[in-house]
Amino acid sequence: MDTIRRAARDDGRYSVEAYHFLLSGLDQAVEMTGRSEAETPDRHVSGQQLVEALRVLALDTYGPLAKEVWNSWGVTATRDWGEIVFVLIGLELFSRQESDTVEDFDRVFDFESGLLEAWTPQLPLEEELFGKGGSEG
Repeated sequence: MDTIRRAARDDGRYSVEAYHFLLSGLDQAVEMTGRSEAETPDRHVSGQQLVEALRVLALDTYGPLAKEVWNSWGVTATRDWGEIVFVLIGLELFSRQESDTVEDFDRVFDFESGLLEAWTPQLPLEEELFGKGGSEG
């Protein structure tokens, strides 16, 4: 993790939290694409798949604040995730296929619709509030 902190500091564009979040999202992307280690040794995911996993994780973790959290880390467009990935590739912490480019991360989704409008609050069910007997009154 010291390498990640150094990478964030040396690059200077994004906070260390963005790097850590990306690492968490990578595991989710591998799972979402069915490429878990138990199934296949190839854990490579595309830029689009990674960004989509990061979006889902952000909505699950931060809800309607996801966009604000990402912005506070310096992430203001989906390409920023690609920039972070390529910093990690440069440090040989990530590997890449020959066809992988930072442009793979361009405009994967619009932040407004992908992070704010996509978040739907989940109200508890009545039985969760009052038990199986229904409402009390």
